[in-house]
Amino acid sequence: MALRAGLILGFHTLMTLLSPQEAGATKDTADHMGSYGPAFYQSYGASGQFTHEFDGEQLFSVDLKKSEAVWRLPEFGDFARFDPQGGLAGIAAIKAHLDVLVERSNRTRAINVPPRVTVFPKSRVELGQPNILICVVNNIFPPVINITWLRNGQAVTEGVAQTSFYSQPDHLFRKFHYLPFMPSAEDVYDCQVEHWGLDAPLLRHWEHQVPIPPPDAMETLVCALGLAIGLVGFLVGTILIIMGTYVSSAPRCRGPGSLGEGGKVDDSEQDMGGESEILFRGKRSGKKWAWKKEAEVG
Repeated sequence: MALRAGLILGFHTLMTLLSPQEAGATKDTADHMGSYGPAFYQSYGASGQFTHEFDGEQLFSVDLKKSEAVWRLPEFGDFARFDPQGGLAGIAAIKAHLDVLVERSNRTRAINVPPRVTVFPKSRVELGQPNILICVVNNIFPPVINITWLRNGQAVTEGVAQTSFYSQPDHLFRKFHYLPFMPSAEDVYDCQVEHWGLDAPLLRHWEHQVPIPPPDAMETLVCALGLAIGLVGFLVGTILIIMGTYVSSAPRCRGPGSLGEGGKVDDSEQDMGGESEILFRGKRSGKKWAWKKEAEVG
């Protein structure tokens, strides 16, 4: 679709407040709010839309080209009815007002707002299981836009569905596009958006991201490193325990001829075939230690 950089847009909104009144006073705020609108007509392509909202959510819309009421959910049509001729009459009134305003005023082109585009699946993606891709386009103004689904770079039209323009509180619009698809590791998808607020078509890419498990080599390295650290800790702990036990049980000796704490020393020397021997007896333990040294010659 070739987009022109000009638009004449008209709005009409009729508000209906549904609020119970208290005795002797009217409540300042509404419990619920229904609105006929925003409805618009635009000269580009002679298109328009009439909508009805309840508490900020659209119930149905009347499209000028289709001349029929389209319920947001099919279930809404089970408890309510609306003659589309009423919506078409509202669009015609907006067109008449718009023609008068254009004729009697110096009109200024509205600023084209760049839309924001987001793509996501309806539910958790599983390969080989049917799913739906959703393309949400926000901040649309003016409400003239072309949205195309691409699979592997090729346009897709089969099964594609879309909503009418939904209003936003800031007087901009949003639109939803749906694409049924079968997830696979080979296919990639794009939501292509063309709008006057964009210098070039905008693409939002989506493809299934398969979780990548850590390689076997990395797992082996982590396990080996953990095992090595555990063995080192075990060996160090064992050595420290043995050293602590040995130090606590060993006698404290200051050398020959001195016991330290009430011991008794025997410094007698005996001639043992050219050698002398110094005997040491401890009072507490009753054990003997002997230091031998070579006999002095001469």
